Amino acid sequence: MQPTNPSPDSLFPQGSTGRRRARVMAAVAVAAGATLAACGAFTAAPGDGPAAADATAQHADQAATSVRVLWMGDSIAGAEAPAVEAALKASGVQFKNATSDGGGNIVAGDHPVTAVAAKDTWKRLKEDLASFRPTVIAYQITTYDWGTPRQQLAAYQKLSRTAKDAGARLVLVSAPPFKIDEFFKPHEDAIKSAPAMAAKVADVRYLDASELWGDDYAADKAQRAKDGIHSCQQGSAAFATWFARHLGKLAGFTPAAPGTWATGPWTGDERFVKLGCG
Repeated sequence: MQPTNPSPDSLFPQGSTGRRRARVMAAVAVAAGATLAACGAFTAAPGDGPAAADATAQHADQAATSVRVLWMGDSIAGAEAPAVEAALKASGVQFKNATSDGGGNIVAGDHPVTAVAAKDTWKRLKEDLASFRPTVIAYQITTYDWGTPRQQLAAYQKLSRTAKDAGARLVLVSAPPFKIDEFFKPHEDAIKSAPAMAAKVADVRYLDASELWGDDYAADKAQRAKDGIHSCQQGSAAFATWFARHLGKLAGFTPAAPGTWATGPWTGDERFVKLGCG
């Protein structure tokens, strides 16, 4: 199976690791804070300090016993996963990354590549439902959800039924805009129809991520990596902030302020190194 995209060369020269990491972490904090402000999300109240931190920690302990998020998708969702995990765990939410590079789709379609990948995704989901017991299944539409609109809708409806039978709520998230290269070009119609089909599924929370990213992968707002497909730390942090805000409203928890997680160890994840993010 062809991976979503080859790893580009590093954006930074060798020998500047420390300075590069510092610049990245500063940019991540700014990106997360800007997203928080733009979305009108949680902000610290006057007088925040040790007492407020203790209250936040107590809330986190309570949330961890009730909210369990299974994060599904392809390598785009995989690049977002380190930040999403940091944001949710800081909020007291348990998290499991079930994304897959070069797959992760639930729409089998008629292509042998997507059929095999979908079979693997459904098999893994069954295992994750039994072992992790999520209360929320969050599926970001993949670059491999190829198929007719009817096939896409049927797959998303099946996921909705599967979540309901498992006692979990389903959240469907549209993918960010990404570069339609020669590999994706033959499947462009399916890529475009998938979000509309996901939005039609009843009893599901659909999140339109164009609110965050816009519709042009080349625009600064989209925050794509050098490959035009994935996100670097800044984009992933912005997404995690946006996603946690929406999920908090749905699942009943207060997202942690980005300052508590945005510059953590996750920024050095190997995924970002391979993408040339620094």
